[in-house]
Amino acid sequence: MSNSRSNLRRALVVSSLSAVVVAAGSATAFASSEPTIKELMADCASGTGKCTFNDPVVKGAYLGNYHQVSNTLYNCSTSPASQSMDWSDSVGSTDSLEASITAGGKIAGIVNLSITTKYGHTWSTEHRDGGSLGMTVKPGEVGWISRAQAMRQVSGTWQTHYDDPHWGHYYWFWKDTITSPAPNGTDGVTNAVVVKTRPMTDQEKKSCEIHGKRAFTSGLRVEKTVSERPAPSSQTPQPGDGKTPNAREEDAHRTP
Repeated sequence: MSNSRSNLRRALVVSSLSAVVVAAGSATAFASSEPTIKELMADCASGTGKCTFNDPVVKGAYLGNYHQVSNTLYNCSTSPASQSMDWSDSVGSTDSLEASITAGGKIAGIVNLSITTKYGHTWSTEHRDGGSLGMTVKPGEVGWISRAQAMRQVSGTWQTHYDDPHWGHYYWFWKDTITSPAPNGTDGVTNAVVVKTRPMTDQEKKSCEIHGKRAFTSGLRVEKTVSERPAPSSQTPQPGDGKTPNAREEDAHRTP
């Protein structure tokens, strides 16, 4: 009986020690785990992390990709079809971290403040425009209005500061490139609105059977558009000192 009790005590002690070791290992793994940039950006957007966008570098403006901004006119008749078409366009901001930057949001405000402080001008995160334009489409063709927006990019380094360590550190840093619409005429680059036409495809010609020998419009967009989003970044965020901020971090945190 005494031997059985002794064996039971030893088993309980070994089991308890194993649980402590496993728990300690789990705690260590948790403490050393790293956040994703998406998680850090979410903290910037919510205000959980006190974030700044440091050392912004604004690049020269360029004309962005053309994209369809109107309905499509199909000419199934045997004579040219002329029509005035309304168009509207909204161009927003995106970044290399595959995030959309909402106009008026906290992230946009942080970027704008950083650029205004360094360059003395504001940063546009969204542009809306619209109007009407006349077009003439030949028989057997489709036509639409396409627009290209003046764009520009800014590169910089995000920094987030926490009142208490997150993922084992007070500070985290990561680089980012943001693409946004630029005011018309920036660096001599102007917005463009044009009429585009092309022959109908065989599938489009079949739709003429439904609409008869006449022209008609459709909300279906026929122009394939390439995204303005910069190349996705594969970087990982870099931590600052785990206990107290170093001099570089203190200076960055004081940046307005």
